[in-house]
Amino acid sequence: MKPPPPNLSIIRRENDAEDNEELQKPLDWKLIRRLLTYTRPVRGKLIALIILSLIRSAQLPALVWLSSLIISGPIMRHESSQLIWWIGGYAIAAFLTDFLFHFRQRYALEIGETVVNGLRAEIFEKVQRQPMSFFHRVKLGRIISRVTSDVEAMRIGIQDVLFVVIIQFGGMVFATFVMLKCDWVLFLVVVAMAPVLWAINRRFRLRLSVESRAATESFSRVTATLAESVNGIRVTQGFVRQETNTGLFRSLLSDHSRYNIQLARTSAILVPLLELNSQFFVAILLMIGGWRTFHDVMTLADLIVFFLMANQFFTPIATIGNQYNQALLAMAGCERVFRLIDHEPEWQDDPKAQPLPDPRREAVAGAAAHGARVEFRRVTFGYDPARPVLHDVSFTAEPGHTVALVGHTGSGKSSIINLVSKFYLPTGGELLIDGRDILLLTSESLHRQMGMVQQQNFLFGGTVLENIRLSKPEATDAEIREAARRLDCLDLFEALPKGLLTEVGERGAGLSVGQRQLICFTRALLADPRIVILDEATSSIDALTEARLQKALVELLRGRTSFIVAHRLSTIRHADLVLVLDQGRIIERGTHPQLLAQEGHYAALYKQFVQVDDRT
Repeated sequence: MKPPPPNLSIIRRENDAEDNEELQKPLDWKLIRRLLTYTRPVRGKLIALIILSLIRSAQLPALVWLSSLIISGPIMRHESSQLIWWIGGYAIAAFLTDFLFHFRQRYALEIGETVVNGLRAEIFEKVQRQPMSFFHRVKLGRIISRVTSDVEAMRIGIQDVLFVVIIQFGGMVFATFVMLKCDWVLFLVVVAMAPVLWAINRRFRLRLSVESRAATESFSRVTATLAESVNGIRVTQGFVRQETNTGLFRSLLSDHSRYNIQLARTSAILVPLLELNSQFFVAILLMIGGWRTFHDVMTLADLIVFFLMANQFFTPIATIGNQYNQALLAMAGCERVFRLIDHEPEWQDDPKAQPLPDPRREAVAGAAAHGARVEFRRVTFGYDPARPVLHDVSFTAEPGHTVALVGHTGSGKSSIINLVSKFYLPTGGELLIDGRDILLLTSESLHRQMGMVQQQNFLFGGTVLENIRLSKPEATDAEIREAARRLDCLDLFEALPKGLLTEVGERGAGLSVGQRQLICFTRALLADPRIVILDEATSSIDALTEARLQKALVELLRGRTSFIVAHRLSTIRHADLVLVLDQGRIIERGTHPQLLAQEGHYAALYKQFVQVDDRT
């Protein structure tokens, strides 16, 4: 049973969608309903928050209304005895408003945090399950952007937008009733002014959103370049690139500054314009309200109340406009995040896949390792199915044998290893592990029986001990020390400042390249793997350290099936089978002495590197 080839048209559409990300998206109720499902753990608090928002929407304008009644009532009538009672009532109302505001803020933040944690956990889980082809195609920065900025936009949308709009809109409704009670003609003037403020605010808020996003993205480029320059400082100084890099960095700073200035200019136009319109509207209200007061159409007290409530009516317009833009940003973030969450892996384990039997579970302590039988039968493979990189590859690695892969860069060595590891699936032919088709084996069971050391060693933050224990979390300190002792490198670990408890630093920056590689060796061998893959594993180790490793490797690889990719001939001289690859095809095979006797391609490679190899 062969997996279906990747749908290239879908991949291209996904790439196009990522390259043409939109800043804002219209409100999509399907996305909103899906986003609300992440509030399920705090559904009670969500309901309470809606109720509190409705109460607060009346409380704020009610306080303003109460203050206007105090001014137009006891203060205008000089009723000092009544003033004390009115102020006492106002103080109680203000206390209740702030008391409920505490819970509104608290519940909103807790709901937002719950949604963010759920989204980030799901993104991480889904990304961890993607095949290697996904990570080769999707940029790391895009994944990080989904987890950070896009999820944060969704947080604002879920914890602020809805509830702030409820409060602001409720305040407008409350103010509307009070103004209608005071003077309905003057209220019609207010209604006529509102669309003007809305249009001005919306026009400029859209510009501000675009310019703000541009400024944020430019700053991301600045920080990314700074981090890259610091990490690559040796290359920079080694090739005297300081002036060139400084020029490039200044160019990025200039772009960032230009975006910030453009943002500031737009803000500098919007704020005075809104202020001017507000003053203009106040002048109109004063003129019409004054005329109606002079002619006894409305009282002075009603005019005072009307003016204070008119402010409660106009102020939310700008706030609602800003929240609407935030909602559009959240919608764009929702679409991108859910697109990543919903991204179906190009391939998954077959539903009929079974675990690879593990003879290690039945082995007694001290028994010989149980290697696996790996067989390639006319295997063809291409990262793009239309362009194969392996052609009809056939060979068998018997249990306990070592297979060395030799060839120039691009010959297909890493592709064979990727297939054995089930990081990719063959596009043609069969790959068997212990006589079972790899397509019908679960990836997890296979990986639990493998140990891998790559050229680009990777260490996680933590101690040396913690990094070694990654391959076998239940391993004791004694077992880790024993693995290092069998590799003849325990003394090198103990010589570190804090021994095995030494912090390795970010990506192992606190250790030498050789020390990092030895940790990876110990980590792989601690797992007692049935299949061992060494991909240029000794290329980063000095000659003296490699000499110490060779004897240990021979002992440790005995009984295990191993695949070795190496340019140093000292690591493959004792291989049971050497495969010489060229442009995805096996052109020679045999043992080291047999291939030298053929005086073919391998012999030419040997002559090319023998001098360097002998010196090491």
